[in-house]
Amino acid sequence: MVKGEQRRKQLARQKYERQAQRRVETRRKTKRRNVVIASALAVVLAAGATVYATAGLVGADNNNDAKASAEKRPKDPCAAPAKGEPSEKQWKKEPELTVDTAASYTAKLATTCGDITLKLDAKKAPHTVNSFNFLAGEKYFDHSKCHRLVDDGLHVLQCGDPTGTGQGTPGYTIPDENLKDSRLKGNVYPAGTVAMANRYDGQSEKTRNTGGSQFFLVFQDSELPPNYTPFGTITQGMDVLKKIAKAGSTPDPQTGNTAPNATVVIDRARVTKT
Repeated sequence: MVKGEQRRKQLARQKYERQAQRRVETRRKTKRRNVVIASALAVVLAAGATVYATAGLVGADNNNDAKASAEKRPKDPCAAPAKGEPSEKQWKKEPELTVDTAASYTAKLATTCGDITLKLDAKKAPHTVNSFNFLAGEKYFDHSKCHRLVDDGLHVLQCGDPTGTGQGTPGYTIPDENLKDSRLKGNVYPAGTVAMANRYDGQSEKTRNTGGSQFFLVFQDSELPPNYTPFGTITQGMDVLKKIAKAGSTPDPQTGNTAPNATVVIDRARVTKT
């Protein structure tokens, strides 16, 4: 009986450990997936507003804590943004495909933290590069904040939303491309990758092909399912991204984003054909 009871307890303990491990893994995968999803659901904003309002009710009690938290933040390593306002432009449909797939394209992001240069792959991701080129030409990215930084499991800086909330779009969507790129081995987006954010929920195929203007820069190998169009590589500015990451991030209760502590603003974005 004793041995039978011990065996029963051992099996129960092993079952519990397996269930706990599955819960941890599910949370980890969900976090990794959601970090690059530009959600358009109003309920997300409503939830964020509720949290903010609740916090406001006890703001006086937490005033000292807020001050202490601010004092612990590292010094902002970036300069003040150039004068100008974020774009409010919108378009009803994807721009006409005019990109030259046989040519090379280079994007330069002049940010408050330093210049970041990207080599864009028009051959493998023509719709994405065409859209990026169009938006840069329309000055859509100018004066926009990079609104999300993640440096835990994933190592990405997300930009491309003039609203700075993670909710913004140019008004149109573009198809997913290049998801079978040979560089995406073992569900890893390697350091230096430039990829598109989208609203794919990991379940419904109806949520695919929902890229817009938001993109993310990978500054360290990041485990992530190949659901996000890789459309270029970072050729200059990894030191800039490391500097931004070192300053850390702070959760925004209104948007759910983990905003960089560094003042990361794209003062100017331009694409040139070479």
